[in-house]
Amino acid sequence: MNKDFTVTPWEISGKVDYDKLIKQFGTQKIDTSLLNRIKKHTKELHPYLTRNIFFCHRDLNWLLDEYEKNNKFFLYTGRAPSGKIHIGHLVPWIFTRWLQEKFKVDLWFQFPDEEKFLFKDDLTLEDTNKYLYENALDVIALGFNPKNTKFLIDTVHANLMYKEAVKVAKKITFSTTKASFGFTNETNIGAIFYTSMQAVPAFLPSVLKGKNIPCLIPLGVDQDPHFRISRDVIPKLGYYKPAIIHCKFLPPLTGPEGKMSSSIEESAIFTIDSPEIVEKKIKKYAFSGGQPTIEEHRKKGGNPDIDVSYQWLRYFEYDDKKLKNIYNDYTSGKLLTSELKQILIEKLNKFLKNHQKSREKAKKSVDKFIYTP
Repeated sequence: MNKDFTVTPWEISGKVDYDKLIKQFGTQKIDTSLLNRIKKHTKELHPYLTRNIFFCHRDLNWLLDEYEKNNKFFLYTGRAPSGKIHIGHLVPWIFTRWLQEKFKVDLWFQFPDEEKFLFKDDLTLEDTNKYLYENALDVIALGFNPKNTKFLIDTVHANLMYKEAVKVAKKITFSTTKASFGFTNETNIGAIFYTSMQAVPAFLPSVLKGKNIPCLIPLGVDQDPHFRISRDVIPKLGYYKPAIIHCKFLPPLTGPEGKMSSSIEESAIFTIDSPEIVEKKIKKYAFSGGQPTIEEHRKKGGNPDIDVSYQWLRYFEYDDKKLKNIYNDYTSGKLLTSELKQILIEKLNKFLKNHQKSREKAKKSVDKFIYTP
């Protein structure tokens, strides 16, 4: 493990060197030839691809080989309900929706409502159930199509999933989970079993349709260890190894290190934050790459590579020309930190205004998304 930074499903610390992480995790970089191959099917590339936000993968070339043989894949991603959704959570889902639309494929979205209950002492199942509903509204608000989006809820769909989960569990030893997740003799047996449930959606459509269907999992790169076990075990059951496409973290408001966290209010903007709260948080907490004084800033310019407002605009300002102008104006000193923050405030509040409207409408359609056999 690199001493400068840590990336696990439970901890992100330090300034992540993504090139080193690719070597450490054994993934492949998304290169120009792969981007061109994707573009052949999508006609255009999402800014998350052109800006290297989705930056590495496992077996994406194989997945496209299958797609080109008319063996369409399905998408699988999810959310373990444990609190409010912040804008960092939305990044892989925004991209998943784009993939769903461009490739015209199904999405299976898992809500493992037992996961955080098993891993966090202070959470009840009633808590996670309440968060599940709220989190589902945020997912639906992004514009997923209910005709080809299916929500799997572990405690609701246990009768469907458990039979497959035990087949996975039989192939995983306790020593494997200990090595992968750091489990000890104090870890409850539910937490140890959980990884078997998480593997199921990666091959469940193949079970239901009685034929092998490729799977693509878009996720934050910190979640990769969960699916290394799945990729080892699923082929032993006779199904395709799921392909994965990984994204970088949206940095916390407080600086370029680590990851945004729901438990640290000043690090995050939540999807239900009001325009006033968004403005207050960005003005107060957004880490600046500017100089100590206006005079110095005009002379030397700012550093957008460490400036959180600019880094966030890479995720939410899709117009390349606008983004380039902001970059140039900031590095030249023409644009001040306060002005850059204001650009971000306006961009985010516009995004959240639309998201919150869609979120309200989503209350009428949650049932349409829940999978019924």
